[in-house]
Amino acid sequence: MYKINELFETIQGEGSFTGQPSIFIRLQGCPVGCSWCDTKHTWEVKPELSISVQQVQAKTEETEHWAGQTAEQLLDVVNTNQWRAKHIVITGGEPCMYDLVPLCQVFEQAGYTTQVETSGTFEVIVSDQCWVTVSPKVNMRGGYKILTSALARANEIKHPVATEQHVDDLKSLLNEHQVADKPVYLQPISQKKRATELAIKACIENNWRLSIQVHKYIGIE
Repeated sequence: MYKINELFETIQGEGSFTGQPSIFIRLQGCPVGCSWCDTKHTWEVKPELSISVQQVQAKTEETEHWAGQTAEQLLDVVNTNQWRAKHIVITGGEPCMYDLVPLCQVFEQAGYTTQVETSGTFEVIVSDQCWVTVSPKVNMRGGYKILTSALARANEIKHPVATEQHVDDLKSLLNEHQVADKPVYLQPISQKKRATELAIKACIENNWRLSIQVHKYIGIE
């Protein structure tokens, strides 16, 4: 049973799949504690805020309410909505607090591709075909460490940056875990001009890639 905070169809605005029509499954629960997190309403799982999946879909604002759904039930909801996107993005919260193999497999067997976006602080339990985006959260309030196993499973690394220290943290992480061969994206925090300029400079210097959260610039979810 997965705890669903949001379920919607949109365009992926980050990383390798930028521009891809996608169905987002946002899971409830995250103890990592990123200060700049833009989904803090997903951090706590409060039993008294359980609602139906129909009510989740009817939300008009961000709330802590969530709905319990099995993988099969989620596929039924997607089919009922007749959404056309064939790419599933499993995010949060911290989705890797869950065993995501059943969720990935149900959708992959129905003809979808799957992607998970994780902080790298929990074991990544997904199908073999799932695309794994690790957005490493270094020295966050929750005190969780980045796992070598999560970085090893990553298909891409997408790192939020606002200061030179964030860039230095990433360099140290890549060296420590010997994963410099993976595609690396820098993502300016909160679309700040200074952060964007820093990200562009660091991308050019290190042959990394830029991820600018396109969905926020064009005003979609």
